[in-house]
Amino acid sequence: MNWTSLLLLALSTLAVSIYVDEPLLYDTFPPDFMWATATSAYQIEGGWDADGKGLSIYDVWMNDSNHVTDGTSGKVACNSYYFYEKDIEALRSLGVSYYRFSISWARVLPDGIGRINQPGIDYYKRLIAALKAANIQPMVTLYHWDLPQALELMGGWLNPSIADWFEEYARLCYTEFGNDVKYWITINEPWVIAYQGYGSGNTAPGTYGPGTFTYQAGHHIILAHAKAYRAYETQFKPTQQGKVGITVNINWYDPKDDQLENIEAAERALQFLGGWIANPIYGSGDYPDVMKQKVGDKSAQQGFNQSRLPEFTAEQKILVRGSADFFGLNYYTSYLTANKIQDISIIDYGYDQDIESYSDPTCYQSSFDWLTITPFGMRKTLQWIKDRFNDPEIIITENGISDRAGNLDDMMRVYYYKHNINSMLKAIKDGVRVTGYAAWSLMDNFEWGNGFTQKFGLFSIDFTTSDLNRTTKASARYYAKLVNDNGFMADQPCNNSPI
Repeated sequence: MNWTSLLLLALSTLAVSIYVDEPLLYDTFPPDFMWATATSAYQIEGGWDADGKGLSIYDVWMNDSNHVTDGTSGKVACNSYYFYEKDIEALRSLGVSYYRFSISWARVLPDGIGRINQPGIDYYKRLIAALKAANIQPMVTLYHWDLPQALELMGGWLNPSIADWFEEYARLCYTEFGNDVKYWITINEPWVIAYQGYGSGNTAPGTYGPGTFTYQAGHHIILAHAKAYRAYETQFKPTQQGKVGITVNINWYDPKDDQLENIEAAERALQFLGGWIANPIYGSGDYPDVMKQKVGDKSAQQGFNQSRLPEFTAEQKILVRGSADFFGLNYYTSYLTANKIQDISIIDYGYDQDIESYSDPTCYQSSFDWLTITPFGMRKTLQWIKDRFNDPEIIITENGISDRAGNLDDMMRVYYYKHNINSMLKAIKDGVRVTGYAAWSLMDNFEWGNGFTQKFGLFSIDFTTSDLNRTTKASARYYAKLVNDNGFMADQPCNNSPI
């Protein structure tokens, strides 16, 4: 065989190689483990202007069809404002004990502050009552990206007053729903709000400032969370006995090789993504040292009089530090990472990190280019949180995979859930305090800028019909069996199959 043939053989072998998962662990979860699914208000509710609801930034953003792949919007979505009982029937069939959903801020406070919309309050009371009647406990997110437009017109997350506005909203929700809600999530994925909403401008409200506004918005998000937490801690927790946390999205970053500079780059990526929000709340009360050093040095080189990363006052550090009863984690995927000194002339959160990252081409790919199937990252991320942030209670508040077909025999989603949940189980056996898991998502829904083209659901919906019935997928049956068994049985369907 000549050298050309050998090279072609080597390349063909590389091209078909895939990541090989670790063997499954057959074991059970703790008896009180919380099984759940998750949704968000704008993605499922519809009723965008029903019964006195105010406009949100997504109502405005999605009015421009250029912002959505298929030109649709969330004006109807899954129509859960009217069809929430169909959602509860789907939840009952899964056997889950919790349902994570979000409240539309503009539905209960049309102007963001001040005037209360009683029909909006009544809707969530009906939903919570119906859940509890089905023996399903609510896990409520106060903010899942749909800021009242009235507040955006006053500066939104760039206005320091938003911490007070958010506290007012949180107090209303605690007052109206708190006797029936034991788990509150203040804010979902601050990174998305701060970087995509006020940095790249790729999502609502579409503000551009990737190296300036991004950090300002993130700063105000942390302070808003902390004020909402302290309000609950001092005024509501003594009688309601609930818990309040925040949800941070963290992808795992592996160094591309064992070179020290790439190992450090991977840790730096984790700190800029997860530590940015988590270190002030679960750690020191301040931003990670590597963020302060990187952003500070680059700001000086770029001619700024002070760091583009805001500073917490001594008083704010006290307010923020320890302002959570649990750590909400959204985990989806992993990346390979290398050190790369970026162009100093570009003022951007992404460039501040001095890294490059990319998906491992040997891993299975979803229909999103950013989401490959990397179950090993779940276990590593959970251990990283335990080690860096004082061993908090952790709830997986989102984990899932997309496809475009929406087929009912969604075996790739079964594979994803099986291996990611098993990786989580291994982390629990390692000593990580994971107490709950919410699959994303209960049903196919409006996937933001991708409209209805990307589907994450355990249940399928035909959005061309008016009844929008929820139809069970194979992944829903598999998840229901996991929930019923509270873990992995050796004879469980699909556990001994090659997927």
